[in-house]
Order: sequence, then C-alpha cells, then structure tokens
Amino acid sequence: MDKTKMSSLFRRIALAAALLALVVVVLGAFVRLTDAGLGCPDWPGCYGLLTAPDVGSQTADIVHTETGVAKAWNEMIHRYVAGTLSLLVLALAVIAVLNRRDPDQPVAVPLALLALVIFQALLGMWTVTMLLRPEIVTLHLLMGMATLATLWWLWFRQAGERSLLAYSEKEMPTRAWALGALLLIYGQIALGGWVSTNYAALHCPDFPTCQEQWWPETDFSGAFDLNHGDNSNFEGGKLTNAQGVTVHITHRIGALILLLFFSIMLWIAQVNGGHRFKQAVKIIAVLLLIQIGLGISNVVFLLPLTIAVAHNAVAALLLIASVYLNHVAKPKKLN
Repeated sequence: MDKTKMSSLFRRIALAAALLALVVVVLGAFVRLTDAGLGCPDWPGCYGLLTAPDVGSQTADIVHTETGVAKAWNEMIHRYVAGTLSLLVLALAVIAVLNRRDPDQPVAVPLALLALVIFQALLGMWTVTMLLRPEIVTLHLLMGMATLATLWWLWFRQAGERSLLAYSEKEMPTRAWALGALLLIYGQIALGGWVSTNYAALHCPDFPTCQEQWWPETDFSGAFDLNHGDNSNFEGGKLTNAQGVTVHITHRIGALILLLFFSIMLWIAQVNGGHRFKQAVKIIAVLLLIQIGLGISNVVFLLPLTIAVAHNAVAALLLIASVYLNHVAKPKKLN
C-alpha cells in the first residue's frame, strides 16, 4: 500500500476511533450510574464467561436475577465497545510505524495512545478487582477522557483543518487562554468524576443552597483523601455527610469558575481571536450553559438516569470542543 492510501486509511480509522471513544465514555457513565460497575465480578470475562450469564443461571453459587443479568450486560457491552476501540488504536499504531517515512505521518501520538489504552484496560480490571475504589474509578474516567481528547486532537490535525489566519505576536495570548480552557474543563471533569465515584451527587439535594444552607459543614481533608476507607466494597460510597457535601460544593464552585472564565474569554475572542477561534469559544459557552442546566436538573430531579448520562456526555463534548479550540488557536508561521 502506497503512502497516500496509508495516510487516507489512517485518517478514516482515526475518525472512527474518535467517534467510538465518545461512545465508550457515555457507556462508561451509563455503567456507573446504573450501579453496574460490579455487574461482572471478574475481568475480562463475566463469571468466567465471555458473555453475561442467563437469568436464573447459577455461577459461583450466585443465582442471577433479571436485574443482575441486566447489570452484567451493561458492563459487558461497555467492555466489548472498549475492546473494539483498543483494536482501532492498535491499527493506528501499526499504520504509523509502517508509514513512518512519510513526513506528515504522526508516530509518537499513536504509540502514546496505544500505551494509554493498555493502561486504561488495567484500570478497568482494577476497578473490578479493587471493588470500585473511588481513586481507581476516577482515574479510569480521566484516562478515558484523555484518550478521547488525544484521538480528537489527532483527527483535527490529520483532517487538514487549520486556522485560516496567521497570528501576530499581539494575538498570541489566545493560545494561553485556550490551554487554560482545556485544563479547567479537564479539572472540572475530574471533580465531577470524584462526585460520581463517591456517590456525592445527592449530598446537596437542593439548589442553590445545600441541605437548606448556603455553606453547610464541610471536611476538605477527608473529602479529597485519596486513601480513605478500607478495602471492602465501595459501591454506594463511604464518605461522611460533611465530606460528601464538600465534594459536591467544590464541583459547584468549579462550574462557577468555568462560567466566569468563559465570560471573559468570549470578550477576548472578539478582540483577538480568528474566526474559528471565536466559533469554538461560542460553542463551548453554549455547551457550558447546557451543562450547568443539566447539573442543576440532576439535583432538582434527584439524579434521573437520562439527565445524569447526558451530563456526562456534554462533559465529553466540552472536552472535545476545548481540544478543537487549542487546535485552531495554534498559530501558523508568519512569512
């Protein structure tokens, strides 16, 4: 296969992998929110099988009910799709190595993606074997988001879409703001993950107050202790009320910081940004407003599954949009 065909195949696989990574992230959220993280108590199979067991079957002295089997299938479908994504990433790495003499062929990023996916698979295993430890599950979420972001960055670079405007030295600060946006969004996703994996979403069942107080009792040292609890099952969470409230309130504060940041960034984009940069900032601002609305709805309506999954999906879209923002903010060399 010649270089042109290999490059074309690489781009198609990169797009397929980027889209599939978004599906994997949403499915992962669905698994967490349906309490299916331990639907299969072993890994990579399910009760020693390649598929979920049937209703009424007995495996390891456990009788499988309809609910138990449904949770097992939720987990296994997530594993099947994640496995397919791993194969696509492997294909990207193989093509990158074979086509490495092409000056336009990225090699380091596909190989890094392969290493990231392998580490992500290990985290998936530890999520089960360590019985949903919050630090492991949160890291699993963050590495999944990192995989998603890297795949979309790779696609944007390979698709050939670049900023139409060459940036002057005066306009260079937009790059710093774009990077700040990416880091803040990723940090807010980390906080959201910590809320989810510690089952703290409903520790504040009202809005804008929390437990009918503007600032209830908090415990920051305990809330963010990465080694809290013993080695028993963490399903349902083990934080005290004050710790759960602290995690929830911190996530709300993060949303306010993001809102303020992008309010300023909208003005900066109008003054210094190119056309695509302005579009990207506006898209992120709209997504952020939707995300805040979904977050409030999660509290008001007591975490309905559809809204909670949508909240995770929009977080992934915000991350993709911030990656695109950094892509178009990268200046072309001035002649």
